[in-house]
Amino acid sequence: MSGHSTYEPKTGVEKWLERRLPIVRLLHDTGVSYPTPRNLNYLWTFGGILTFMLVAQILTGVVLAMHYAANTQVAFNSVELIMRDVNWGWLMRYLHANGASMFFIAVYIHIFRGLYYGSYKEPRELLWILGVIILLVMMGTAFMGYVLPWGQMSFWGATVITNFFTAIPIVGQPIQTLLIGGFAVDNATLNRFFSLHYLLPFVLFGIVILHIWALHVTGQNNPTGVDVKSDKDTVPFTPYATAKDSLALVWFMVFYAWFVFYQPNFLGHPDNYVEANPLVTPAHIVPEWYFLPFYAILRAITFNIGPIDSKLGGVIAMFASIAILAFLPWLDTSKVRSGRYRPMFRIFFAIFAVVTVLLGWLGSRPAEGGYVLAAQICTAYYFAFFVIILPLLGFVETPKERPLSISDAILAKNGGGHGHPAGATAAADKH
Repeated sequence: MSGHSTYEPKTGVEKWLERRLPIVRLLHDTGVSYPTPRNLNYLWTFGGILTFMLVAQILTGVVLAMHYAANTQVAFNSVELIMRDVNWGWLMRYLHANGASMFFIAVYIHIFRGLYYGSYKEPRELLWILGVIILLVMMGTAFMGYVLPWGQMSFWGATVITNFFTAIPIVGQPIQTLLIGGFAVDNATLNRFFSLHYLLPFVLFGIVILHIWALHVTGQNNPTGVDVKSDKDTVPFTPYATAKDSLALVWFMVFYAWFVFYQPNFLGHPDNYVEANPLVTPAHIVPEWYFLPFYAILRAITFNIGPIDSKLGGVIAMFASIAILAFLPWLDTSKVRSGRYRPMFRIFFAIFAVVTVLLGWLGSRPAEGGYVLAAQICTAYYFAFFVIILPLLGFVETPKERPLSISDAILAKNGGGHGHPAGATAAADKH
């Protein structure tokens, strides 16, 4: 998709490298001359923001690991030591803790953008699946990191979540024992989680490289969902996309910095600033905010489904709510990529977005009364959107007319022309 390389080595060092390890050509073709659709908006900047946040999390995490003690007797105090006695330790910790939230804010915007503009459709199926794998690894890494401060919510969150594995028949109990290193969350659990929390970001970095590689093979999607037809549809990545991404990153960093310097504990739970005590259970055990929609889905299953009891049903629903994203390229039967040209899809997608946010709020509420009923209704719609609504829309929805090329869409938008009518194309896209 990136076309023939335009890189020409000029200096002696570049020519020497080109014959042995053409890394300069790779960087040039990836970050300078790479053809980018000329109609990308600021929603296409979050991939770069996520890459930046991953590097920031790795760097701050390495510094914190130099001073953290993975032992239940001293873990909580070692975090306090970092905050009080290590030079700039407070900054490293606040950058890392709030960086996790920034990471998830960016990744959820990135996912919703992909859902709306159909970035999962052919030929980007593998690119999308790699993104889902990245989300799963992120969630595992974040969960284990949340346990490390060894506060009340760290301990009880780990106890509750790992206990759900016991709902899996036959293999559930051995998996839980292997994960926590015994029969209860204790020192072995903390050691395991610290080791994995340190390792997984580097695994994540490797998957991100594959994700970027897949992106550069298939090319970027764009707001129209129309494939690149000619050089008129693209601009070089530098300086156009570079300038756009840099500006977006600066604004995102301002948002990030506001939390770090003015509200560093806003996104944390107060109980986690009390040392873990296995004898005192918090009144309301909740995970970090970015897990709350899935936590609400887990708790929404309060009834048995045939031979599947409610506990196992909740675990299946929680994991299915993430895994179903990987099947999205085949569940959506419409040939039109962009939601911009799908009037019915836009309505259902807006409801889906509201339902997801509402699930997040319900996950923070007690599992009782109307909260449970509301979570069940939202969970039903969440899954219906993927397995009922999207498959049916491809057959019943009539898409709007689309431009034949990206440049036509830009000309029509700017009043420089009306593009080409795409009524025949739209009709053909209706199954």
